[in-house]
Amino acid sequence: MNRFKEILKALGPGMVITASFIGPGTVTTMTRAGAGFGYSILWAVLFSVIATIVLQEMIIRLALVTRRGLGEAIYDLFNHTVGKFLVVWISMLAVAIGCAAYMSGDLLGTSLGLGYLLNIPTNILAPIVGIIILTIGLLGSYKIIEKIMLGLMVIMGATFITTMFLVKPDWGEVFSGAFLPSIPDGSIIMVIALIGTTVVPYNFFLHATAVHERFNGMKDLNLARWDTIISIAIGGLISGAILISASALIYGQEVDNVVALAGPLVPILGETWAPVFISIGLFAAGFSSALASPMGAAATVSSFFKWEGGMKGKKFKMVFGTVILIGVVTSAIGFEPLEVILIAQALNGIILPVIAILIYIIINKKGLMGQYKNGPVLNVIGFAVVAVVSFLGIYSMIDAVTAFFG
Repeated sequence: MNRFKEILKALGPGMVITASFIGPGTVTTMTRAGAGFGYSILWAVLFSVIATIVLQEMIIRLALVTRRGLGEAIYDLFNHTVGKFLVVWISMLAVAIGCAAYMSGDLLGTSLGLGYLLNIPTNILAPIVGIIILTIGLLGSYKIIEKIMLGLMVIMGATFITTMFLVKPDWGEVFSGAFLPSIPDGSIIMVIALIGTTVVPYNFFLHATAVHERFNGMKDLNLARWDTIISIAIGGLISGAILISASALIYGQEVDNVVALAGPLVPILGETWAPVFISIGLFAAGFSSALASPMGAAATVSSFFKWEGGMKGKKFKMVFGTVILIGVVTSAIGFEPLEVILIAQALNGIILPVIAILIYIIINKKGLMGQYKNGPVLNVIGFAVVAVVSFLGIYSMIDAVTAFFG
């Protein structure tokens, strides 16, 4: 019991990562997947959880063994100037541009939930939410941000997991969809989207920074592992719950976002509370992602440039504030940066396989990791995950490039 309490107290950096990947995009993707393909591609959520745990566990080992970030380890991996320039700068710019491009969508997604509750236009609410997040990031400490993320995770879990049980899905079909992989006609893009919303490049850099803020060396490795496993598993459960609820309630319907679940919930929760219940969950998902995205950009840039000070550093906060302000301005004027998002998606399609491969190489460097490098079993699992993630990243890049020029 004491050990269990110790593990619960250690929950933090993993929850930040989980709250990061469950944003408006994830919520919408899960809803569309359930509405379009039912339970049949639920296995993709399960795979994404396993892949994320495997990759993020490598990150916590790297962070605790070396006391450095992923960007620093990548930078020091290359001796040749050209290679270092290409990998470091392309990786850093791809992640930073991606975070900035998605910032407007995160703020608008957050405001969509609030808008249903307050009946205020999203382009008015979004900048206000952005300013609140900017204030939290500039004035608050990591501990405060961690507690906010934990609170948002509780809200999302209470909302979406409760919804899943309320709608009484066919549990036989649920388990079949989770453990018997299939790819129905026309579902390959959705499968890639399901995995791509969970395995997020900037979370590799953010996790290392969060681990440094929270844990103190190798004595905390097991606690950090439990934090990662439990947090990401909870995130997978929340994501899966959204897909399952959509499958049970709106399968076969065209939907734009999770608010579509409110209508079918009216007989269960009532006409007043059904939209409120769903909107609260959407707000929590949007707010957590909108807070994590600029943190991810700042952690990435700080790591590559080897800036000291962590989240308290002035340069970290400068990057954080810049990304937030981009989101505030674009969401206020109603700018939909589709072309920028497509470019960011293509860059992330390039960078995800590159970073996944580099993580795999770095974690196997005995001179760097010593006894904590990957063993044979972890290498087999890691190689499989990296191979699949690389394929999906390349496919995503091709899809984005096609959409951009199409």
